[in-house]
Amino acid sequence: MSRFNLSDWALKHRSFVWFLMIVSLVAGALAYVQIGREEDPNFAIKTMVISASLPGASVEETLEQVTDRIEKKLEDLDELDRTRSLTRPGVAVVYVDLLDTTRARELPRIWQDVRNMMADIRADFPSEFQGFQFNTDFGDVFGNIYAFTTDGYTPRELRDYVEGVRRAVQGLDDAGKVEIFGIREEVIYVEFSTERLAALGLNQDEVEQVLAAQNAILPSGEIDTGPERVLVRVGGEFTGAESIGDVNLRVGDNFFRLTDVATVTRAYADPPSEMFRYKGAEAVGLAIGMREGANILDFGAELSALMADLEQRLPIGINVHHVADQPHAVDEAVSHFIQALIEAVVIVLAVSFISLGVRAGLVVSLSIPLVLAITFVVMHAWGFTLQRISLGALIIALGLLVDDAMIAIETMISRLEVGESLGKAASFAWTSIAFPMLTGTLVTVAGFIPIGLNNSAAGEFTFSLFVVIAVSLLVSWVVAVLFAPLLGATLLPAKWDHHDAEPGRVRRTFHRVLRGAMRARWLTILVTVLAFAGAIWGMRFVENQFFPSSDRPELIVDITLPRNASIEATRAEMDRFEEVLADHDDVSFWSSYVGRGAPRFILSFDAGTPGPNIGQIIIQTPGVEARDRLRADLEALARTDFPGTDVFVKLLEIGPPVGRPVQYRITGFDVDRLREIARDFAAIMAADPRTGNVVLDWNEPARLVRVDIIQDRLRLLGLTSRDIAGALNTIYDGATITELRDDTYLIDVVGRGSDEARSSIEGLINLQLSAPDGTAIPLSSLAVFHYDTEQPVIRQENRIPTITVASAIQTSDQPDTIVADLADQVESFRQSLPPGYDVEVGGSVESSAESQAPIAAVVPMMLLIMAFLVMVQMQGFRRSFVVFAAAPLGLIGVVAALVPSGAPLGFVAILGVLALIGILIRNSIILVHEIEVQREDHGLSAWDAVFTASDSRARPILLTAAAASLALIPISRQIFWGPMAYAMMGGIIAGTLITLLFVPALYLAVFRVKRPG
Repeated sequence: MSRFNLSDWALKHRSFVWFLMIVSLVAGALAYVQIGREEDPNFAIKTMVISASLPGASVEETLEQVTDRIEKKLEDLDELDRTRSLTRPGVAVVYVDLLDTTRARELPRIWQDVRNMMADIRADFPSEFQGFQFNTDFGDVFGNIYAFTTDGYTPRELRDYVEGVRRAVQGLDDAGKVEIFGIREEVIYVEFSTERLAALGLNQDEVEQVLAAQNAILPSGEIDTGPERVLVRVGGEFTGAESIGDVNLRVGDNFFRLTDVATVTRAYADPPSEMFRYKGAEAVGLAIGMREGANILDFGAELSALMADLEQRLPIGINVHHVADQPHAVDEAVSHFIQALIEAVVIVLAVSFISLGVRAGLVVSLSIPLVLAITFVVMHAWGFTLQRISLGALIIALGLLVDDAMIAIETMISRLEVGESLGKAASFAWTSIAFPMLTGTLVTVAGFIPIGLNNSAAGEFTFSLFVVIAVSLLVSWVVAVLFAPLLGATLLPAKWDHHDAEPGRVRRTFHRVLRGAMRARWLTILVTVLAFAGAIWGMRFVENQFFPSSDRPELIVDITLPRNASIEATRAEMDRFEEVLADHDDVSFWSSYVGRGAPRFILSFDAGTPGPNIGQIIIQTPGVEARDRLRADLEALARTDFPGTDVFVKLLEIGPPVGRPVQYRITGFDVDRLREIARDFAAIMAADPRTGNVVLDWNEPARLVRVDIIQDRLRLLGLTSRDIAGALNTIYDGATITELRDDTYLIDVVGRGSDEARSSIEGLINLQLSAPDGTAIPLSSLAVFHYDTEQPVIRQENRIPTITVASAIQTSDQPDTIVADLADQVESFRQSLPPGYDVEVGGSVESSAESQAPIAAVVPMMLLIMAFLVMVQMQGFRRSFVVFAAAPLGLIGVVAALVPSGAPLGFVAILGVLALIGILIRNSIILVHEIEVQREDHGLSAWDAVFTASDSRARPILLTAAAASLALIPISRQIFWGPMAYAMMGGIIAGTLITLLFVPALYLAVFRVKRPG
């Protein structure tokens, strides 16, 4: 470091260095303007959904013939973490969850491997199997959602207008995927009367075949006349419901009009598969995504302008409502963080000016915009955006990045005081302190390595924290040794008066405390060790947390009915619930989804599996206080007015979604026994007063009518079970006969039974069928009816039936606390289970453990890198031991801050605690290095060197601690960053005392320095 002096070089090339500073500031300003904005950072959703269909199969047959085959083959996937499956009669849905260690760039290749695997086993399925559907866009985010309502227009007309809006939106350069949902599909129903068919001796299948043949599109040739070709077209295609009803048909020797045996109506799908509503009114939704890499604020402005223009063109009677506005949420979130960043900058500037004076404080203050500007340039070049994590990282880094500049200026002032010239004083920092500063900076950066190398979903979510802090700290060192000397030489006076006066009261007090700690070195060490032991013991009073809930004003209400409930029953329950919202003062507006959940409008939103028994309401409130009041009211309403219905009122989450916070999975192969065990376990959870709304994700059976065919009678009539099942399916569920081609739409022509035949069990028993010869046959003469129950759904995890028992929390306790308190009861319950059954912890506790495991795996590497850097600087085991001994002691301040404040130790706070290790080691390195300088270069005794070094380093260490801790105040008020801010503030303050008192005492003890006489 002595051969080339970067600071001296900067002084000799002043114009060029000034040019670099100006370019850095201008480039930083441009990068800040252009850099993307987000509310939260992106993370890959490493889940694929495979849907498969085996119509007519029972839930057990679907499980054995479809679900199990899919899950068994997926076990060959190297990157597989687990499979989760939901099996309904005839339908299997398998979620493929990949290992957290899977890189996001590998996902397209893996999803193609999964498709190839399914293609390989396609031939192994029953002949009735209808194939796979793959959803690799499970994590797609639709940041803007619009609801279109109408007064006076039909659903078809409304859909046409929304389609026009969709085409216009897709024309925007930054538009991504755009989807329409909540559509009422048009259907032409041909409702056959089984009694009339039987009376006329007609077979329904033959009637349907005739209709399909008439409406078919078939080539009819061309006439080549020589000079030209003339096309031939055959008419007869259906043009509407009337043209179908007017058909005269002949089946066998029978001639009849279709309306003699069926009622033909054009209507909308009944029952609908899903519904979307805005403030209780039926609506059509438009979900709009954004192209990857685009600026969401710019896209939001373009989209708003386009929608305002399109809204003016829509006819009167069609209204547009913006129900999800991610650009607005991002703008507000980023604005709040920018405000917090500005507050932190002001605090750091105030500390600099008050402690160093105007001129020296100005030098340190000018280093802040330089570091931030260069950091913005690097962030923009590497594709990072301004969002919750990166802006929080800048605030955390603010107090640390001024440390190098403070040390450099302090060193420069000390040389000016002894009479050196500005040039020599400015370049002295490079020869004396630059290398220890660099080592300390690298050690501090190494403290954040567990974030940078943590490849879990939570680690991916917080990755920008590592990048931003690492870049800003490294840049701060460059600024301190390249720009700060030039700024100091320009702004500081040529002569600095040396103050020989007695130290002030604060410094004299510190001298007395320091001498006392040095004289009673073993007592100082013992007190510190006891305090550290007390901190470890006090950790039991600190609650753990994964990620906190979001501070957004939305409130989510999940409504789940029993598994066999119809979508009409779900809609009726939601209608009752929404009546309360209409008159509530804390509700701005709401949108509701029946038969499905809302589109993923933020990445951390958990999109559930659609089903007729589920619904979801997204409520927009004026603010957080109104949201919390409304939540309490709705939870009370759910308990009193909705017995038997699972109503879960929740907040949006930050980070990877979890759902109900307290969860346990009960596994076993016998479904009936598993249900009993799960109900018993639910009683244990419900007995805890802190839990509430305990539910099982599947349990209750559904009723069924079993039709046992008398096969001998069936064969005498020339029929098969396939004929009977097909006839029943057509009557009750309907079968598509053909399609009406209407403009760009295809409208299904569906044959089904009449309302009377479809709406009662008695209608099944009295059902009349037709034999091939037209003879009427009562179904009751061919079958015996039994009433039974079966599971409407079976969930599995890794091919084992699994019931999840989940609970909300009624108090302020954290899930980890409740799970820890229930651990003994859970273990006793587990021991009482028969072989093959087990209980596993799920929910946020499991997610937190899965996210912390990669951190634990990387910590040894972090410590090894730190040890290497310390050894490079210290060049001795005893000196390195002194430096390292201070590292874990920051826990004293962490516990002292978290316990009184009640802040939990969350995932982000744990990262802050680990980062404290690097911060404390950095301070210790600089202090121990100064001790060695005093001994070797100034010839002081070991005792005097320790005192002098501690005294000279006290001011910059205290200033850095003040800047770093006070800069965290603006984010300490935030839900997400609050626990980390408290932990780091407490750790930095305690670490400062440890560095200035414990490290000197430990140095004296380790090197056996005797107290002078």
